This record gives sequence, C-alpha cells and structure tokens, in this order.
Amino acid sequence: MANTNENDKNQPASTAAASATAGTPTTEETKEQQTRSSIDHAQLLLDQDAAIAQRIDAGAELDDAINASDPEGHSEQVQMRVAKRALMLKEGIQPYPVTLDVTATIPQVRAKYENALQAGDETEDVVGIAGRVMFLRNTGGLCFVQLASGDGTTIQGMISKKEVGPDSLKRFKQLVDLGDHLYVRGRVISSKTGELSVFATEWAIAAKALQPLPALHKELNEDTRTRKPYIGMIADPKIRDMVRNRSKAVSSLRHTFESHDFLEVETPMLQTIHGGAAARPFTTHMNAFDLDLYLRIAPELFLKRCLVGGIERVFEINRDFRNEGVDATHAPEFTMVEAYQAYGNYDTIAALTKELIQTTAMDVFGSHKVTLLDGTEYDFGGEWKQMSMYDSLSEALGEEITPETPQEKLAQIADKLDVERDEVENRGKLVEHLWEHFYEDKLYEPTFVRDFPVETSPLVKGHRSKPGVVEKWDLYVRGFELATGYSELNDPVVQRERFLDQAKDSLAGDEEAGDIDEDFLEALGVGMPPAGGMGMGIDRLLIALTGATIRETITFPLVKPLR
Repeated sequence: MANTNENDKNQPASTAAASATAGTPTTEETKEQQTRSSIDHAQLLLDQDAAIAQRIDAGAELDDAINASDPEGHSEQVQMRVAKRALMLKEGIQPYPVTLDVTATIPQVRAKYENALQAGDETEDVVGIAGRVMFLRNTGGLCFVQLASGDGTTIQGMISKKEVGPDSLKRFKQLVDLGDHLYVRGRVISSKTGELSVFATEWAIAAKALQPLPALHKELNEDTRTRKPYIGMIADPKIRDMVRNRSKAVSSLRHTFESHDFLEVETPMLQTIHGGAAARPFTTHMNAFDLDLYLRIAPELFLKRCLVGGIERVFEINRDFRNEGVDATHAPEFTMVEAYQAYGNYDTIAALTKELIQTTAMDVFGSHKVTLLDGTEYDFGGEWKQMSMYDSLSEALGEEITPETPQEKLAQIADKLDVERDEVENRGKLVEHLWEHFYEDKLYEPTFVRDFPVETSPLVKGHRSKPGVVEKWDLYVRGFELATGYSELNDPVVQRERFLDQAKDSLAGDEEAGDIDEDFLEALGVGMPPAGGMGMGIDRLLIALTGATIRETITFPLVKPLR
C-alpha cells in the first residue's frame, strides 16, 4: 500500500520518543489505536448478533429478540434482519445456501415469453429463477414479489397459499425482506394484468440481506454513490450502464489493437525509478529487499524496452498512480492505455488514436454521435481539427512566440495575464501555461494540438523541421485533454541529455520531474526503431463518451474514510 507519510515512518527513534513524550501520537501508535477501535466495534456487533440469536433460541418472537434502545450497535432494521437469520438457522433453514436449482436467468425468461403471452395466459413450463427482491406486497393468500437480475431486468414472482401451502406462505411473509436474493420455482404465466410472472410452487432465500436498501424511488446522493458503489449498481441503472459500457469500451480498444497486429503485454507496477511522465509518484517500501519503490506513473519506459526487444507493435491497458490533486478529470489511481508502433510517428499514431476512439463510440453506443448525461449530443465522426501550439498562442497574444522567445519575456506576459506559474519554470512550461490560459477549456470539438516545447517533453523526438519543438500532440475533447501522442525519442545520447535536465529540475524542487534511468538508456543503446506512441486515460475516454465525472466512470473510486 502506498505510504505518503515517509517522513513520519523514517524518523529516528529518539524523535518518535520525543513526539510520544510531548503527547503527539506516533504513526505506529495512531495505527494501533485505529486497529483497536475497529476490533472493539466489530466485537460489539458480534455480541449483539449473539444476544439476538440467544433470544431467538430461547423462543422469543422476532419483535422481542431485538433491542431498539442500543445506539452503539446495529440499527433496529438490521437487528430485525439478524433476528430473521437466527430464526432460519434455528429452524434448519440455510440463509446462505451453497446452491439452488436455477434453470434460467430472468432475462432469458423475459426474452422467451414476454411477447408470447397475453394477459391471463398460463403455460406448463416450469423454471427456477433467482434475483434480488426489489418490491414486495404481502397481503392475504397471494403475495407478489418483483425480482431483479444484475442487469436490472425484472420479473414478478407470485406466492400463493394454494400452491405453496399456509405454512410456507406464513414463512415467506415472516422472513423475506427487500434486498434479499430469492429463489422461485414454478410455472411461467401472465397475470390478469398482463405481468409476466413465475407462479411459485416453491421458494427459498438465496442470500439474506442484513442491510436494508435505500429508498429506490429517490436519487442516490453523491456520498452513497462513491462510498457504496454496489448500492448504486442496484438502485441506479445509469451506474450499472457505466460499468457495462466501460467493459465494452476496453474490449473495443483491445479488438482494434488486435486488428492492427498489436501485442498486449504487462509491465511492472512497482518501479525503482519513476518515469514515463511528469507526475508526482506514490512511494512504498519492499521489506524483502529493504528497498524504497515507486508505484507506476506510466508504463512508457518498459513498453519501449519491448520495441528494443523486437515486439514492434505493443500496447498495455494498465493501472497508474499519481500522488496529485483530485477533481472532475483527475484521480490518484486510474486506468490508461499506452501503445507503441515501430516505424510509425506522431502522425500515424494520431490516425490510430482517432480510429480507437471512433470505433469505441460505435461499439458501445452504435454511433459516432453520443448522447451525454445532460442530454446534449457530441459527434466524434468526420475529420478532426489540428492546430499548432506556437502558432495558436501567437495568434491569441497578437505577437509571435517562438521556441527562442526569452524566458523573461514569457514570464512578463504570464504575470500580466495573471497566469499561474510553477515554482521551477522554464520556457516550455511558460509557453504551455500561456497556451492553456487561452485555449485549454475552449476546444470543444476533437482537436489535435501539435508541436510542443522541447523542455516539457523529455521522451519525444525533436521536430524534423522546427528547432526547439518536438513532435508531440495532445488531443482535446470537450475542453479537456483526452490523449497524447509522440514521435518517440530513440537517440540514447539526446535521451541522456533530457534525463539530465529533468534530474536537475528535480533537485531544484520540481516534484514531477523524473530521475536518470540508466537501465532504460542502456536499452536504447541496444537500438530502438523509430516509433510513434500514444497514451489515453480509459476513465477520461468514458468522460468524453458519456459526460460523466471521473468518479462516475471509476467503479470503485478512492474516497477518504469517514472513520
């Protein structure tokens, strides 16, 4: 696990002792306190569960088995469900059976019979189905239950005294709650109101839900959506769709790469030197080697080693970690695709990136035109715009800006425009900051911004005809950066010069600057063919395709713990 408190962890024992003496808990003491608190809370809940079970075993009714006045333990609703679990165990009913005779899924039954039956029609076809209880009506001698499959498809179950008997019907009313997973076996019919149903001859709880579902008719709040995404998957079809669409998008990317003879590989997440991007890394420690390591910020340098080794078209869909800010398009842990093509360049890789995105839109949504969450349409079709960073900046400022424009002049312009500057600056960074000031959030339609400053692109080949510029593009969609592509630098001497400049920036205080990776330089010395390379965030691709925030595209986003 990433440790962002290295200074605390590595402080001398005397300093730690001094902290404890002064009344400030050390990191180890704080962790121990948290563990003890967790143990105490877990024991409290288990004791409450045991007390409820003891009352049930002693013959208490469900209402009498719970203690609604206990504010520290389970809520009253949870206690009641715990009591029902205990009652099932007492009577020899397994609340979490290993297996059930499920013969068809709810979507399969609905697809086969929905248009084949009229209101009141009955069949002799018997099915065993299971799903989550989303609606329950327990009245008289006939109970109705709506069961939902994982994709949200529903079907009605009918529990009749005539079919299952009075004792079974009584148990159903007593034990089954909203949220339970329920098994129903019976004939497929259409009710008098035309509702496709399974008329049960038997039923069983497949998994007893101890926690109640939220009110399903209300929209989930943001806290529940992010902290309990499994609740969102149950309650909100948009969240289920996002999970499924994300899977389709990743599958589409893989198919497109495969159609162009790319090979998928895996590269290390734990690295001795962080590189491949300008980003602040997470650090951790490997006990076996007594070695500090970095969590991967990008797979680039390892994928390029594959090019050296003769794998001429390579890609990876990977998890990356950057210890930076969090907003609508940034997350500390995210998924990215990177790809490298020998004998390509930033033009050929731009064409591939466009194909990847357009094919994904088609595979997921059936069109290059997608409908965003706010109801507006966005078109990924047709040809995409291109613009030069230096030319467009010159146009915005009304004066020519070139790679030779002095840093002092760029700094004066930035200060005049109140453009935020980094602590460690250079000409390239100032050019990018100024360009972003005028254009970054204004490029709505897909646009390749080309030809970046050499100072900010240490892994990119110099432009073939423009000194001080590198062959790099950033792809902007709806006002944010979606992907980036290079003509890859493969000259080991120039690469060492770039690494050296980065290392100097790191010593000067630039936390995003990388170190000198001599192993990678040695690999380049063996010979890497000319290549084009690209990187694109999968989360950002889903943002572009749907209009969601990054938290909504990540199935399990990282959130700060409440306790």
